[in-house]
Amino acid sequence: MDPDSDLDPDLRLLRALGGFFVLRAAPPAARAAGAPDAGRPPTLAQTYAPVPARGRPDPLTARVRTVAGRLRTTEPRVAASVAQQGLAARLWSVALGCAVLYGRLPDLDPRLLRWDAHASAPDDLWLTEVCPRPGDAAGLADAVLHAHLEPLAQALRARYGLAAGLLWGNAGSALAGAARELDRWARAHGRTDAAARTRALTDGLFAHPLLRATGARAGTAFRRRSCCLYYRVPGGGVCGDCCFTRPPRSSPGAVSG
Repeated sequence: MDPDSDLDPDLRLLRALGGFFVLRAAPPAARAAGAPDAGRPPTLAQTYAPVPARGRPDPLTARVRTVAGRLRTTEPRVAASVAQQGLAARLWSVALGCAVLYGRLPDLDPRLLRWDAHASAPDDLWLTEVCPRPGDAAGLADAVLHAHLEPLAQALRARYGLAAGLLWGNAGSALAGAARELDRWARAHGRTDAAARTRALTDGLFAHPLLRATGARAGTAFRRRSCCLYYRVPGGGVCGDCCFTRPPRSSPGAVSG
C-alpha cells in the first residue's frame, strides 16, 4: 500500500509486522462479543498520574508488580525500569510502524489509549478511535515522547526514584529496537522504501534533545550510555546494547542508574 494512504479503521497493515507492532482499534473482548463498550481497562492518561485517584485501579503499580513477579526480583526499581522499557517499546513500535506503512499516525493521545497492565502484546493496548495525525519525525516525537514517555517518566521518578538518564536511555533503546525490527522486516520483504523511511524517521527522532545523548548509533546498531538494571534480575546479565560489557559489581541492596 502507498505510504500516503489513509489509515484503515483496524490498522490492519500492522499485523504483518508481528504482535508487538499491532494496535487494536477495539478491545479483544468487545470484538468477540460484538459489544464495543465491553471490557474497558484504564487509559494511559490515568496510568501516568503521579498519585492514583482514590478508588481507581492503579495500573502502573500493577504492571510493576507483575513484571517483578515474572522476573523474580524483589527490587521495585528494577521492575519499574523493565516495565517502562517494555511500554516504551510497544508505543514506539505502533507509532513507527504506522508512520512507515501509512505515512501518518493515528491519534495516540493517552486519553484514547486503554491499557491492560496484566496482558501481553497485542492485547495490552487498544485505541478507542482512529483519527489521522502527521507521521513525520515531529509528529512521532509529539505522539510518543511528549504525550507518553515524559509523563510516564515523571510518574516513575516520583514513585520509584528512577534516574532520568536511565529512563531516557530505556526510551532510546526501545526506539532503536523497534526500528531494527521494522528495518529487518522491510529488507526481508523487499520493501526498500519502508527501510529508507524507517531510517529517516529514526534519524530524526534521535536528533531530538531528549534522545540525542542516550547512546551511540551505527546503522541499526545502538549502544546506550546508561543501564536498565536488568543485570540485577536473578540470573540476568547485561543486555545487548548495554553500556556495560559485563554485570557491574555492586553491594546488596544498591541500585545504580
